[in-house]
Amino acid sequence: MQFTSKFAPTIAGVCAISLALAGCTSTGDSDQNAAEGPKPTESHGSSPTLSRIESSGVVKICTTGDYRPFTYFDPKAKEWSGIDVDMGRTFADDLDAKPEFVRIDWDEFPSKIRKGACDIGMGGLSITTERAAQLYMSDPTTQDGKTPITQCGKVDKYDSIDKINDDDVEVITPKGGTNEEFAAEHFPEAKVIKWDDNNTIFDQIIKGKADVMVTDAPETKWVAHEEPELCAVNPDKPLNFSEQGYAIRSGDDQMLEYLNTWLRITQHDGTYAGAEKKWFG
Repeated sequence: MQFTSKFAPTIAGVCAISLALAGCTSTGDSDQNAAEGPKPTESHGSSPTLSRIESSGVVKICTTGDYRPFTYFDPKAKEWSGIDVDMGRTFADDLDAKPEFVRIDWDEFPSKIRKGACDIGMGGLSITTERAAQLYMSDPTTQDGKTPITQCGKVDKYDSIDKINDDDVEVITPKGGTNEEFAAEHFPEAKVIKWDDNNTIFDQIIKGKADVMVTDAPETKWVAHEEPELCAVNPDKPLNFSEQGYAIRSGDDQMLEYLNTWLRITQHDGTYAGAEKKWFG
């Protein structure tokens, strides 16, 4: 198949730049890269990912499906929704391909992407040094930080790390991601409850089985909008600074250049804002 999308000229430009910078020669790592993934085609220079997408007509997108408003899989309807789900569909469409969502656990992103189970990881994925050491992370899609969410009558009790880090406080956190890492680092004195299902985790706070959860600000805002019993605690003044973005296999410089170019365009032409509007109004 041939790429015929509006981003085809962008891809061609990226290819030319990549080839010019490389001097049309291979590096000492080329044999290893070829063994780990598909070989690049002439039209896509050194990008095995773009070449594979072109030949298959499919973009494989790894995502957890449990992190609204970014990614959600409805087990009854068997349907995907979310800001990054919509962006994934747009990303595939702009490559004249179809999206294929691959549901994974939070701690599987590095291994799944490196092994080629997916071309890109999406879904509120925090940009961390640990992930950046294993994967290429895109430019940020959002900037925010970790924010508590609790019952509305208890907001003042959990508005700082010091107040939460107390042996009388039960902090609930999903397993396998940066929320768990944040809880382990900042709440050693509190009782930390590790929860398997991020789709039911907020019910535990509503029922009084946990006091507070700390997660990224966009999630707390969305949950507070959906659950009147719960309130985000100062979401515009988070406990730390963090960014979210997309992840691809390290070493594919041309794919990263294409992804960041596409992201800049969609953040300025209303595409990303349109995906957010469905969830935040």
